[in-house]
Amino acid sequence: MPSTQQPGPFSLRAPSASPSCPSMTSVMVENPASSFPLAPTPLCWPSGSKASPSNVSPKAYRLQRWSGRRKTAACRIRAPDRRTTAAGSTSTASPWKTTESTSVRPPTCTARPLTPSPSPWKVRRQTSSRVNNNTQQPAKLKNHTCLFVAAPYWVKESPNLLYALGETVRLECQAEGIPMPTITWSINGQALTEVDDDPRLSVSGGVLILRDVEYADTAVYQCEASNKHGSILLNTCLYVAELPPQIMSSDGVVYRIIEGGSVMLHCESFGSPRPHITWEGKDGLPLLSDPRVSLLTNGSIQMSDISHDDSGAYTCMVKNTNISITAHLQVYNRTVILTRPQHVRVLRGSSALLDCGFYKDPQLLDYQVVWKKDGYKLQESSPDDKYTVFENGTLKVTNVQSDDNGAYSCEVITSLDHAKAAGSITVVAPPDPPKDLSLSDVQEVTLSWIPGHSHNSPIIEYIVQFREEQHTEVEKWKWEEWRKVPGDFNHLQMNLDPYCTYRFRVIALNEVGSSEPSRPSEHYSMPPAVPSSNPTGVRSDSADPGILIITWDEMDKRSHNGQGFMYKVSWREADGRNIHWNYADVLSPPFVVNNTGTYTPFEIKVEAVNSLGVGPPADSEIGHSGEDKPEKAPTGIAVDVMNTTVRVKWNEAQDVRGLLLGYKIYIRRLGLRELRRRRSLGSPHHDEDRLAGLEQEKGRHKESWHVVVHGTRTSEEVTGLKLFSRYEVSVTAFNSKGESPHSPWHHLNTPEGAPGPPASLRFESPTEKSLILYWTPPVETNGILQGYMVQYQEEAENSPVQMEFISDPSVNYFLMDSLDPNSYYTFKVIARTSAGDGPPIKQRAATLLEGVPPSNITIIPSDTAFNLSWVTGERDRNHGFRVRYLRKRVEGRDGVDGAGGQWEVSEELNSTAGFYSLTGLQPGTEYRLMIIHENTTYWQDSASTVGTVPSKVHDGFAAQGWLIGLISAIMLLVLILLILCLIKRSKGGKYAVKDKEDKEVDSEARPMKDETFGEYSDGDEKRSDSQPSLCGESKLGSDDSLAEYGDSVDIQFNEDGSFIGQYSGRGPVPHGNESSGPASPVNAVPPPPIAPSMSSILNRPS
Repeated sequence: MPSTQQPGPFSLRAPSASPSCPSMTSVMVENPASSFPLAPTPLCWPSGSKASPSNVSPKAYRLQRWSGRRKTAACRIRAPDRRTTAAGSTSTASPWKTTESTSVRPPTCTARPLTPSPSPWKVRRQTSSRVNNNTQQPAKLKNHTCLFVAAPYWVKESPNLLYALGETVRLECQAEGIPMPTITWSINGQALTEVDDDPRLSVSGGVLILRDVEYADTAVYQCEASNKHGSILLNTCLYVAELPPQIMSSDGVVYRIIEGGSVMLHCESFGSPRPHITWEGKDGLPLLSDPRVSLLTNGSIQMSDISHDDSGAYTCMVKNTNISITAHLQVYNRTVILTRPQHVRVLRGSSALLDCGFYKDPQLLDYQVVWKKDGYKLQESSPDDKYTVFENGTLKVTNVQSDDNGAYSCEVITSLDHAKAAGSITVVAPPDPPKDLSLSDVQEVTLSWIPGHSHNSPIIEYIVQFREEQHTEVEKWKWEEWRKVPGDFNHLQMNLDPYCTYRFRVIALNEVGSSEPSRPSEHYSMPPAVPSSNPTGVRSDSADPGILIITWDEMDKRSHNGQGFMYKVSWREADGRNIHWNYADVLSPPFVVNNTGTYTPFEIKVEAVNSLGVGPPADSEIGHSGEDKPEKAPTGIAVDVMNTTVRVKWNEAQDVRGLLLGYKIYIRRLGLRELRRRRSLGSPHHDEDRLAGLEQEKGRHKESWHVVVHGTRTSEEVTGLKLFSRYEVSVTAFNSKGESPHSPWHHLNTPEGAPGPPASLRFESPTEKSLILYWTPPVETNGILQGYMVQYQEEAENSPVQMEFISDPSVNYFLMDSLDPNSYYTFKVIARTSAGDGPPIKQRAATLLEGVPPSNITIIPSDTAFNLSWVTGERDRNHGFRVRYLRKRVEGRDGVDGAGGQWEVSEELNSTAGFYSLTGLQPGTEYRLMIIHENTTYWQDSASTVGTVPSKVHDGFAAQGWLIGLISAIMLLVLILLILCLIKRSKGGKYAVKDKEDKEVDSEARPMKDETFGEYSDGDEKRSDSQPSLCGESKLGSDDSLAEYGDSVDIQFNEDGSFIGQYSGRGPVPHGNESSGPASPVNAVPPPPIAPSMSSILNRPS
């Protein structure tokens, strides 16, 4: 039985072959655009239905033969209800099967090719109301005789075709019908049987094949399908033509693609015959050789796995023609998210930042960053609101709350691709406070609670706090910590003090912070009991002799355990003679016991008592009555001297009358050691001078200090003593009340030691081959100076060390001649005592060379002066010279000044000054300058001053009245100042003479002190008259100018001893604190040179 389909969900199943229709195969009825009548009309009706079946109106349907498959046919059924459904029986014995149950509007029946058998049908009636009211009505499909017929219809049709010469044409014309239609062919309306035979033409049923077509084969080919129910005709136009090839796709199309993607380059063609399409790459090679490229039938190509190397132009062309187009491929970088959003945990109320660092191709200008929360797009708001997306893609969520928990995704979208990454925000916060606190039991109280919300952060622990309210004033109530409980506990057992009233609260902690405290629990009061503990800190705090003061730490009121609380104090002497205790009840400490002797030991104890009884037994402590100062000084003082360290020993102190805290060692320096008077045959006055200096040292260096020795030790090392000195030592014992009397003073002497280095070292260079070393004695002589060792060595390879010993300690200079002017030397000076040599003072120096006037002078002109500057050689000696200058002829504004001027000479200059200002010149005038020394010209040059030449004065000088008045006023002021200076000079001179006489008298009457060692004085100058001259060729007595006398100068050095080259006059020599010799007349220092030093010239104002 065939089956048809039409708009409607009802179906009927029927076998494909049955005794009623043995010759029919099942067909499917459809509702196509074109229709054919279906006859005879199949009928179906429900069996046992209250409604009678109705006739099915014939309708136009298209029939297809589907052998052995499920078919459907239309079957209209009138049902008593507006909506009725039909379904096949579900019985396993029934050959009818159904797969769906649908409403009838209109109904259809679906049939399968099964064996026929009576099958009951059930029609399900469904009312249109919202409440389903289904009733089952039995239906039966009866066997009947049916015959299906159909006029021909097309199954496959050939379209109109265009062919080129020589091609093969295949026309297919397939039709079906009941019965099967017959196919006949005709050309231009003429049957093939009437056309001449053509070997190129062959027909097989509905297929016509024409080979090697020609232009004459262009015609209308007709296919006719017919049976007894009708016929149909299909016209197919065949065109045989030659059309030129064309490419239909546009030229110069730009294809934009992301690397790694696929792209289709279009090249659709048209022509007859079909054009042969080829593609070339950017390098001119065939593109189809690349395995990533596929050629489509329409001429386009598909490229996959694109890389940046594929960028460029590609050419599509028609083979054997010049027809082509070009496609441009641009490959862009893939958008990548470099910094993915994190899974962050954020404190509630703070701000969260989710990163979305990305990279996109710089050429893709249009892009957007889209953030989503749980799949929903977030709307970006102003910076002060909830969500903010920064230029780098970062999302800021402000004021994070619990509803901000969730998954967040970041998507970067460009015009060609997109990238996506996900993170999350977990909002954490301090936990909610516990609630519903409850207390249970009587002795062991259990506190329990219900934990609050943890806010995504597990609770670490609980803090249980309490407040005792019975023994505390209301204004002093405060919560104190009782104990900490792990986070997985929700109860705590507590031992509470008797006679107290408590309230409790609980605080929860997680890694974010702590919760608010819970609501306090109800009041809980404990009954009174005997004291469970005794006071701590029991001790004696005696201050005066004969009194024992017992004190202790007061107990907290919460430890009283009841009313009537007191302290029971017990005491007895600790010598064991009295076994009975003395008792006293007191309310608070301290407790005083009189007439106990001095520092007498006692056993003491304190116990807690209330109205219910005495607390537990207390342990006794040892206390003492008041102390007094030690009565006797330590004895047996002995010392062992070890250079600057001395070990002091003593016997243990007796009659301390208290707790011995330690000893004090008192040390006092008396001065330098006594000397045995020794006389030297060569210089007897040297020993006398040294003895006089040491006697002065005795009164200058008296020092005293003490060292505290804690504990009971009876020896101690004392350090920091000075060598070659006399000391005395005394020892006392001390306790908390004070010190004992001093032990007798014990005297000791420290040995002589090596001296320290000389205090200073300087040089003078009288000639190019000689140097004079000057030094000052050591600050620490540590004994009697026996002299100095002078060492010097030339800075050359294998140069020997020259040494000279000076046995007279009062000599503080040394002359070295025959030195190499081209070399530097290293100098050392070492002081010596009988204990040995001290450390050296070392410097580096060289002699000064004979200088010459400068020849490299720089001139800086001004209005009326030339500023001259030059650079002096590093080791050049100061050399005096003069500058000669001549004013050249100049032209003034009012004519020619014929007078050129005469040679003028400056004052004498120092070569080491480096600068000179030649003043008194005329503005705008040219001068000639030169330096001539001993008939040798060292330098000459010409320069002009700045400004304009002054104009010639036509009027007489006396005609300028204002100028005359100004000059007269200036002269009057100068005269007044001169008179005042003369008056002051005449008055002050009298006092100056008297002061000078008094100073001479005082200097003769006053004894010499060691502070004057090495200083210049009138007395030294007088004594030096009999001394031989240090340098026989000195210029001191020369008739030359004072500037030449300035050749004898000092050499100054850097800290490392290197030569500076600045020279100045000799100054006073510093001395040591403990120099053992008097000042020597040889040490007299000459006055400084009149010529100024380089530094003084450079520093003076211009």
